[in-house]
Amino acid sequence: MRLRRSTCLFALILMLLTPLAVSAADAETTAAVPPEPPPAALASPRATMATFLSAMNDIKRGDPARIDDAIATLDLDDVNALVRRERGTDLAWMLLDVMDRTRLVDLDTVPARDSGRPWVFHRYASGVVRIARQADGRWQFDRDTLARLPALHDELADRARVVGDDEDAAHLPFHLRIRAQLPDSLKQPLFLLETWHWLGLLLIAAVGVVVDMVVSLVLRLFMRGWRQRSGDGAFRDVSDKMLRPLGLVAMAAVWWVGINLLGLPERALLVLLVAVKFLASAAGVWTAYRLVDLVSAGLHRRAQLTDNKVDDVLAPLITRTLKIFVTVVGLIFVADNLNIDVTGLIAGLGLGGLAFALAAKDMVQNLFGSITVLMDRTFTVGDWIKVGDQEGTVEALGFRSTRIRTFYNSVVTVPNSHFITANVDNMGERRFRRLSTKFTIAYATPPDRIEAFCEGVREIVRQHPYMRRDYYHVYLNGLGDSALEILVYVFWETPDWSTELRERHRFLVDCLRLAERLGVDYAFPTQTLHLQRGGAAPAGESEAPDAAREHGAALAREVVDYSTGLGERPPPVRFR
Repeated sequence: MRLRRSTCLFALILMLLTPLAVSAADAETTAAVPPEPPPAALASPRATMATFLSAMNDIKRGDPARIDDAIATLDLDDVNALVRRERGTDLAWMLLDVMDRTRLVDLDTVPARDSGRPWVFHRYASGVVRIARQADGRWQFDRDTLARLPALHDELADRARVVGDDEDAAHLPFHLRIRAQLPDSLKQPLFLLETWHWLGLLLIAAVGVVVDMVVSLVLRLFMRGWRQRSGDGAFRDVSDKMLRPLGLVAMAAVWWVGINLLGLPERALLVLLVAVKFLASAAGVWTAYRLVDLVSAGLHRRAQLTDNKVDDVLAPLITRTLKIFVTVVGLIFVADNLNIDVTGLIAGLGLGGLAFALAAKDMVQNLFGSITVLMDRTFTVGDWIKVGDQEGTVEALGFRSTRIRTFYNSVVTVPNSHFITANVDNMGERRFRRLSTKFTIAYATPPDRIEAFCEGVREIVRQHPYMRRDYYHVYLNGLGDSALEILVYVFWETPDWSTELRERHRFLVDCLRLAERLGVDYAFPTQTLHLQRGGAAPAGESEAPDAAREHGAALAREVVDYSTGLGERPPPVRFR
């Protein structure tokens, strides 16, 4: 017992110390790996200044992609990632305008050192423009510089440009140019924003609503005219407002562009831009869903025009697949617009991959079951099938399950994985519907009348339009306990069960009419009891065995000669 306790205690200590050892090993490994050097474009104050000026000049020459290089020279860690690019673009142009109104930058005077104190470009009454070294070795315009840029820009607004001319001012963002033309009364702060910002937001909101109304009206008229011109039953029930979400997309696009043009402060820009991005993403996904509905209507119409029932199953499956695809793409699109790291999210989900795989085992089996049904064409929508104890008409085939409408009008849901191994009796695949029964007639019926009745039933088979004429059997097939048994083995070629029931009814009623006209009585189970006194037969009434056999043989030859012909062999049955 002591040994067991000691072992358990040792194992517990080992479990507690193992994470510490792993952490220490990781720390040693991390310490052993030297930090990556900063990029050459940000390796010194001179490199950072050269990168910034080169990128901004290239943008003026028509290369807007260089804005990313210019933003990289700014320390935007304090700016929310959702609006970092938009805010960084405004700050880059604002910084360039401040520098152009200060002095010409001589790169030779900018130090090329990779360490040391921050390098100051210029000191103003409202703040300082400087480049500082970050913890990772990069040299960037520091956070304090970026925070004071709006005040610096207002301070130098009336100063003439030292570098460039009025044409350079045309490259500035719209809000900087329009703000320079506004009177001071509209620049005054009013509840978190300047007055002209509120007026701009009001105007942009009104324009967005008008655009939404106009686009929705145009699309509604287009859908109405297209539905009337097409004349296709598939789109007869399509609503005029089917493409209504496109109006919301247009409105969100107007708001998105307008908000970016106003140059709002970070907090206001964050709230409004995130809301507009979410609206645009949701409207885009909604629009894609509506387009999938249009495609689905067309697919259903084409499926109805063909005799093949496989496309009746594929049409709803394709619709669901497209909607799942739209949902996944929409989520990725929304996450991307909100700057959510989708790669990290997927990697995080990988930690629970094993548990998810175990939980999704049945779902995967059901998916493969539906694929098996489609590939093997086990059944289609509308078929009458028997699966285990379930029997009915297939009403819908989905990814997970199949709905069967039973003949007592309930709906049974069968998982598709069941069809991988189950025996499925597809009654809907029958080309012919069989009837195998026995007509029982009275023993008192004469043989000639039996022959006439059997041939009459065969003629009914040949004359009925839905009955199979190349294979049927109507013969006296047994001598029952209480009746003569005539085998009736016939088939119908009908498209559905309802038609089969109707034709079976017609056939049986015609057989009854034929029996009535021939005087053939159908028998029912009866038993006749004969009572006879015991004792030997009277003398002289019995026939010698040899004579009796000869008499019977002679009568048999007469019967065969009458029915078939002595020494003749009838050919096999041929259906005409």
